[in-house]
Amino acid sequence: MRLATKADLGANPGNVQLRLDEAANWAALAERIEAVGEKSSPVNAQRAGWLVGQGTPRVAQEANPGRWVANWPDLRLNSRQRQAVTQALASEALFLWGPPGTGKTDVVAHIVEGSYRQGLNVLFLAPTKVAVDQALERICDLLAREERFGEGLVQRAGEIELPSLRNRYGERLDPARIAARLMHDIDAALSTATDRVKEARGAVALHDTVADLEAAISDAATAHANAVTAETNANGAILKAEAKAAPLRLKISKVGQPTGIFADRKAAKLRELQAALGEETGKLSAAKQALGSAQRTKREAVGTLTNSRAALPAAHAAAAGVPPRANLVLTITACQQEIDTLSERRRRIQDDIRSQCRVLGATVAKAVQSRKLLDRIDVVVIDEAGMVNLPSAWFAAGLAGKRLVVAGDFRQLPAVIKGEGDRKASTAERSHSREWAARDAFHAAGLVGPSGAVRQDPRLVALDTQYRMRKAICAVVNDVAYPDSPLKTGRDDNSRLPFAPLIDAPVILVDTSGKCIRSTTRDAHKSNVVHEAVIHELTRGLQYEKVLPGRKWQDVPEGERATDRLGVIAPYRNQVKALKGSLAYRFGEDYEGLVDTVHRFQGSQRPVMVVDTVAGAGRDPGFFYSGLGLSSSTCRLLNVALSRAQDHLVVVADVAFLRRHLPPGSEALAMLDNLQAHAQTISADQLIPVRGAEELAELSDEELSRPAFFDQSEVPRAVTWDIERAVRGIEVYSAFIDQGPVTRWASLLGARAAQGVSVTVFTRPPEEQKEAAAEARHKLRVDQLRAAGCRVEFRDRMHEKVLILDDAVLWHGSKNLLANAGPTDIMMRITDPDSCTRVRRLMDSSRMEKPAWNPRRTEAAKAVPAQLKPGERPAPGVVLNGRLYLNVPFHEKDEAKQQLKAKWDGKLWHVDAATVTREQAARWLPQG
Repeated sequence: MRLATKADLGANPGNVQLRLDEAANWAALAERIEAVGEKSSPVNAQRAGWLVGQGTPRVAQEANPGRWVANWPDLRLNSRQRQAVTQALASEALFLWGPPGTGKTDVVAHIVEGSYRQGLNVLFLAPTKVAVDQALERICDLLAREERFGEGLVQRAGEIELPSLRNRYGERLDPARIAARLMHDIDAALSTATDRVKEARGAVALHDTVADLEAAISDAATAHANAVTAETNANGAILKAEAKAAPLRLKISKVGQPTGIFADRKAAKLRELQAALGEETGKLSAAKQALGSAQRTKREAVGTLTNSRAALPAAHAAAAGVPPRANLVLTITACQQEIDTLSERRRRIQDDIRSQCRVLGATVAKAVQSRKLLDRIDVVVIDEAGMVNLPSAWFAAGLAGKRLVVAGDFRQLPAVIKGEGDRKASTAERSHSREWAARDAFHAAGLVGPSGAVRQDPRLVALDTQYRMRKAICAVVNDVAYPDSPLKTGRDDNSRLPFAPLIDAPVILVDTSGKCIRSTTRDAHKSNVVHEAVIHELTRGLQYEKVLPGRKWQDVPEGERATDRLGVIAPYRNQVKALKGSLAYRFGEDYEGLVDTVHRFQGSQRPVMVVDTVAGAGRDPGFFYSGLGLSSSTCRLLNVALSRAQDHLVVVADVAFLRRHLPPGSEALAMLDNLQAHAQTISADQLIPVRGAEELAELSDEELSRPAFFDQSEVPRAVTWDIERAVRGIEVYSAFIDQGPVTRWASLLGARAAQGVSVTVFTRPPEEQKEAAAEARHKLRVDQLRAAGCRVEFRDRMHEKVLILDDAVLWHGSKNLLANAGPTDIMMRITDPDSCTRVRRLMDSSRMEKPAWNPRRTEAAKAVPAQLKPGERPAPGVVLNGRLYLNVPFHEKDEAKQQLKAKWDGKLWHVDAATVTREQAARWLPQG
């Protein structure tokens, strides 16, 4: 990629970063809104005002919807769905509340169909490409048989992302592909017309050949006759001239030379005779030339007559059966006119395609950024409106010339807005963002109260029957997101998947209470290795029960692939990334596509949906669970996650942890209440075996690769088994080290090091000990490990309890291997190189930048203050007023700031002497 910039970056810039300007779309939106009211603006402020509760748009019911919607009496629409269609086709504004699985897309498609048949142009908008494509596919199903559908009746502005839409209708939706196809058709027509012209001209040439030959014969005969006459006349002229010239020559000879007394008279007579002879000689020469020309003409005429008479029969034969020449000339004229018309159409094809469009699908962002989408917009349909920020929705609504339809669910995903949570923003700015950016159209229009409760309003039609989820799954969703307007279930209660004992109930709760491995890192709540292992085992079990295809299955039909039947949702990207990598490693690349965040699953559904709550490893559940109320992000996100399931919902949760941390009355707690009361509950150890150390040697490779729990009494022997089999490297992460465990493990680790295996122990630095005696003991244990052949590295304030062997086997849990065990320590063994890499990377990224506070070092720093003379600057290495001064070169300042939190006082760099040791700052202190 080549990037051009007007800025002068110099010959060799040291650091150039290319960053996405996330405010660019907002700037464009602000510019378009500021232009409202000007002649160039396409926005009608009155209709835009309907979106924020201004004005009183007409609300009515279409008495005869069958005029506009094909096969209306036989459509499989319930009463609420029919009400939405009939009201939309007769009203100026409709707000359609469509909870998950209620058929909102079908209803919207019929509204678009009816609006089109009413002679209106429709602009269909949604916040994401997939949402646009899913609705457009249904709209195309309804309009595919309409005249000129293939010429751009329905179009997609922007790239098609949904494969099924691209494959089924892409050639007739994408303006570029329509243009290419129409150009191909035009070029084919041009080629045909050109060929017809060439053919007609060839036929005309046959007629012309006969005419030319006949004309040539006629002309040659005339020329021959004229040549014979000319030849006779020339011969006569020659004889006459010679007859007159002969006596003149005789007379000239008789006159002789003009001499004597009569010389003058003789000379005059001689001149007279010579003049007369010259005249006759000229006539003779002209007659001879005329004779030669006549003879040549006669010969040519004879040749032409001979050749033309010989060719004429063949020419007559070739022209036999050819249409008359006059008819051929008319054909050539008509074809040439067609060629001119087609050539003009080719030049204007883009404009023609746009003029053909009656239904245009686009993202809301595309509508905001584009100067002109349709020549005329009568109806604007905003789908998934709950995900559209209010300014964009207001602008889009203002594009409507006659009708506005707003469809969505204000209890599913909200718009992604960063202003409300921006720490750099002022209180007023955050409040402004909440009021004018974070609200959706339903709230802004006054249809939803501050508490999230729905208000009765004639503009609103609420769909109340869902056809996606089995009844028990719908009950969970109702308790979480629709307690005030519970959804009814309109489908049967049977699973459409083959029977599998692992998922023989509609709703299953996998309780990981007591099994989650705690961590104190900042992002610990965003991933959970135990939940990851549980999902592995669920997937493995579904493979075993043939619900999911095995790794070696070939040519799996559509509908039976892993991604057709199973989906996994996690609230945090850290867990999503971990699951994607480990599932692909263990089950194959096809399984990587099972997992994603809630936002990415919006609009999708799967027969089996696993919702990983993740919470349990950190101090608290995290921001995903921080919201409270029906309008909160927590409610909306949980609603989307749970409602993706069609036949089986599996929730993986540390129930005890969540109950300790979730606020009373929260929607997440309502989910737990329903699951514990109604779901089939299994514990994590029913999926992940609890093993003893003696089992390891007897397991097959496949069973050995499965995750397993080991309690603290089994860990030493099980770890010993793994250490004895390590080939390349052993990494031990133990924040604390005690005499007994170090003595026990040093001999084994040292023996492996002596055999060429790399052994590294990571622990806290000795100076982090709060007592001098403890620091001394820590140093002794470090020396003992080093003496055994282990490399020891220090990590400030580390907490990890991990063992990694050969970059493939991971021990992870609550036990410090080199410290005295507690009574509840538990470890989990996982065979997965990706997990080893990820845990190592996580530990590196979570390293503390600032050393731990130590009161002993604080007192030491206070005990040796430097004494400076007035005006004297402190030297590097001096401690003054709690500051340890450093010698930091300019090019290393960023590194000092990052590693030690160094600060600049205008003259020198310094750090907090109470928290940074001289050993840590040695790089920037005087040596010796």
